[in-house]
Amino acid sequence: MFDNIKRLGAETAVYGISTIVGRFLNFLLVPFYTNILPPSEYGIVAYVFSLIAFMNVVYGYGMESAYFRYSASLEIGSKEQNFNTPFISLFLTSAAFSSVLILVSSPVARLMDLAPHQESVVTYASWILLFDTLAVIPFAFLRMEHRAGLFASLKVINIMSNLLASATTFFLLVPVVQRQFSAEFSTSLYRSLLKFALPYVPAGIAAMMIQVIDRPILRLLTDDATVGIYQANYRLGIFMMLIVQMYDYAWRPFFFSHAREPNAKQMFARVLTYFVLFTSTVFIALTFFLPDIVHLSVFGHHLIHPDYWGALGIVPIVLLGYVFLGISNNLVAGIYIEKKTQFLPPITFVGAAVNVGANFLLIPRLGAYGAAWATLFSYGAMAVTLYAVVRRVYPVTYEWNRLLKIVASCGVVMALYYAFPFDGAIWRVLLLVVFGASMWFMRFFDKEELAVVKQLWDRKPPTDNFPTDTNPLT
Repeated sequence: MFDNIKRLGAETAVYGISTIVGRFLNFLLVPFYTNILPPSEYGIVAYVFSLIAFMNVVYGYGMESAYFRYSASLEIGSKEQNFNTPFISLFLTSAAFSSVLILVSSPVARLMDLAPHQESVVTYASWILLFDTLAVIPFAFLRMEHRAGLFASLKVINIMSNLLASATTFFLLVPVVQRQFSAEFSTSLYRSLLKFALPYVPAGIAAMMIQVIDRPILRLLTDDATVGIYQANYRLGIFMMLIVQMYDYAWRPFFFSHAREPNAKQMFARVLTYFVLFTSTVFIALTFFLPDIVHLSVFGHHLIHPDYWGALGIVPIVLLGYVFLGISNNLVAGIYIEKKTQFLPPITFVGAAVNVGANFLLIPRLGAYGAAWATLFSYGAMAVTLYAVVRRVYPVTYEWNRLLKIVASCGVVMALYYAFPFDGAIWRVLLLVVFGASMWFMRFFDKEELAVVKQLWDRKPPTDNFPTDTNPLT
């Protein structure tokens, strides 16, 4: 089991290279925007991109997840058919969608409340969506084949969301398509793919609502400047988002590949424990030190302009929201494994409903902070609902005793941080040490894990795997 988890960690790291480079280079636009644009104009940028994000769900309509499910088991059709059927489907539909959008670009631009000189944005986005969609199945194929290096290399090339990068990335994937492509289109497989994938569309739209609906609502209830300030500080959560996305890239093909192994559920529970431990540590560290990074001046410029600092307090809220998103990504494995995707729409709509309701309730009272809390509440509600459903379709005995130790240690450290807001880094470093020491004194790590850590420290390969004891209370 440990070898499999170690491989998951290794592939997460490789996927992370491309994710970090691409996201970070996009993140560099935040200092540009905030130091060049006033908050009101940056608010319009955030608003437009939040609306465009919904189209990614429509263009893909769940085919990536369906491909993972059926290419892993090959219960219907050959390996080639499992590649060609979803690829041909996405090719035809994305071409149709983009053609329609280009034809009606003017009314769509007016619907998005864009100025007349900005109508070309719709056409531009249509081509981006087309090429990005054509790359979905080839990229998924690389992940299923554990070709993380090639995947990462191509993702690094596509480091910015623009037409040239999207087109270039797709054409670099053409050799992958050529090796797999044929005219084999399985009707029976396609019906199964659609049955599995289509429930993802409303679920994906609801999930996208959780991610971006707060911007239009915030704009409706406040003004463009508040949206711009909120967006700039929300983007500082990119560091946790990167971890969650890196993990999801490796996790999805991982759980499909190991789903039928005898110890799969125990392995999935252990992965969740390690994920929560790691993200909790990152959450504490970022909460403590990210404000110092933001306030740091380099040649008279800051990571985000001082005009945007009024909402820095939302960053820990956003970080914690991403932790719950990562937990949901782990829990959802059972739904995909058992092909119960019909449960995804109601689960994600619970999160979306909480998000919309909390936004309208909290923004008038708390402004940008209300939008941040609404996002956290929605991710938390989705994780709780997902667990309630998954325990019935694919019950996993999670290591609750260890998870509670992480939560307790994190809670104590954060309480001390806010109760005694001393200046200086020494106090915050000391609190990080307290977090690690509390885990040690609560005997979070078992003997086998400590032995593995010692072997890794000594750079010697481990000789034993983790024990097969499934009791989460030991």
